[in-house]
Amino acid sequence: MSTTNIGSHSDDINKLQTQPYSFAPDIEKTGDVEHTSSLEYQTTNISNNGEVLEEGEEKFISVHEGYRLKKDLKARHVSMIAIGGALGTGLLIGSGSALSSSGPASLLIGYSFIGLVIYMVMCCIGELATYIPLSEGFAGYASRYCDDSLGFAVGYCYLFKYFIITPNQMVAGALVLQYWIPSEKVNPGVWIVCFMVLITLINVIGVKFFGEFEFWLSSLKVLIVLGLILLLLVIALGGAPTHDRLGFRYWENPGAFKPYSGISDLSKAKFVSFINVLVTAVFAYSGTELVGITIAEAENPRRNVPKAIRLTFYRIVVFYICSVLLLGMCVPYNDKLLISATKATTSANASPFVVAIKNAQIHGLDHLINACILIFIISAANSDLYIGSRTLYGLAANGKAPKFFAKTNRWGIPYNALTCCLCFACLAFMCVAQSSADVFNYFVNVVSIFGLLTWISILTTHIYFNKALDAQGVDKSTLAYRAPFQPYGTYAALVVCIIVAFIKNFTVFINGFNYKTFITGYIGLPVYVIAYFGYKFTTGARLKNPVEVDLYSLKHFVDQEEEEGKLKDEERRQHWANGSRKDGAWYYEKLLGWLF
Repeated sequence: MSTTNIGSHSDDINKLQTQPYSFAPDIEKTGDVEHTSSLEYQTTNISNNGEVLEEGEEKFISVHEGYRLKKDLKARHVSMIAIGGALGTGLLIGSGSALSSSGPASLLIGYSFIGLVIYMVMCCIGELATYIPLSEGFAGYASRYCDDSLGFAVGYCYLFKYFIITPNQMVAGALVLQYWIPSEKVNPGVWIVCFMVLITLINVIGVKFFGEFEFWLSSLKVLIVLGLILLLLVIALGGAPTHDRLGFRYWENPGAFKPYSGISDLSKAKFVSFINVLVTAVFAYSGTELVGITIAEAENPRRNVPKAIRLTFYRIVVFYICSVLLLGMCVPYNDKLLISATKATTSANASPFVVAIKNAQIHGLDHLINACILIFIISAANSDLYIGSRTLYGLAANGKAPKFFAKTNRWGIPYNALTCCLCFACLAFMCVAQSSADVFNYFVNVVSIFGLLTWISILTTHIYFNKALDAQGVDKSTLAYRAPFQPYGTYAALVVCIIVAFIKNFTVFINGFNYKTFITGYIGLPVYVIAYFGYKFTTGARLKNPVEVDLYSLKHFVDQEEEEGKLKDEERRQHWANGSRKDGAWYYEKLLGWLF
């Protein structure tokens, strides 16, 4: 293997040895705009003898200390960030509106159906990211394996999503605190400033601290959801103070499927209600895919990412499916408290779990639920700011945004990208001048369509990635992780996502046209199309020929890290097998790793 010796100072070499690989742009200027080709990444991978770069890679890979991310996220961090991204207000609050509008059976089927779709999306991310992890995120994978135009479109749509969802979370946090302190006493802007300061501090300290914070906060979220599941089970079995054994009573009366109001045909009305749940479920699961962004800062992704993907499936079943099943058993869709809760938007008053607790005559838990919702929101706002900054960093690293957004400090934080995302977070102050609930609803509507478009792009990229593997004769059995049900699973998930994207706000045409809901619900579609074709016409980008797709540049870095990881794992197993004292890693892996 031909190698290139980089650096002449041993101190610099030692400093970089802990960074197996990361990417930043090889910049060339065209006019006033800086560009890179989709494959021109900068890398730092210093081996023990100071040698890097296979023959041919030096023309598009160079070392730039000021553009590297830190690989400080451990397996448990990646795993908990994956589930923590999915556990949010979409489950604790959004499930209530779905139950009220569609009934318990539609709720269960809809959440299960979209759960399978997001599992397929996660599997596709796992296969892409374990082959060659790219710090450019979804935009990088799309540009490398499919089309530069697709990379540009998905990159900016995903960025717009996090430009919007971060202030959305802070608006939600302000609403939650109004449950205890009304806005007449404390202006919502005060709470937004507090949230902004907190998440900024967590994000600027370093990714290792961010990962640790998210691990413990996500672990707390898991315990909260498990506690709610257990509580609902007790209520359904008659263990509440009312001692009323509910079972599946509400599935019979008022019924399992609620007809959608405004449609005379009963069967059609029930079908429309079911379709409406799919849209709510998309928002509930939105964020699960963010593990694809964290991979660039994860240790040994080929070991850690597949584990996170597998655990995500089991957690979806336990946390989502069990929650909505039990919720439909404990609360009828025509419950007056539930109907009023769906109008509350956010806070304990909006949670269907609180409705179940109140109906069971369990007192005092509403404040606890409100505190739990606040924890969910803080965690979500923190991770959303992180993902937004890394997405903008990835676009800059891929030559699709100005170069200075890819600059990092000595802790590996893309500080310019982070500052930009914080500026957009100031959109949350809109709630000071307008109803917080209205702002929240508009933000949610926009976020959902951008999330769907990201899933569509990931699935499309995976299809072209597999075409490249087949065209170049790569043995798929050698992949570190293989997505199941291929190729049919990817195609089926793609079809479902496309359909849901078009019917997302179809109900706006049923009971009076609301132009605000229509615009916020569908604005992502023209943005995506304009971004895709605008970049294509401007640059002349074309779909990649599967035979010509680059499947090997940078791969040897990941291969090397994988082998080193296997040696460390074997040493650890031998250490435990020899009867040595079990350490914290053993207890975590054997006892807690499946859950946390």
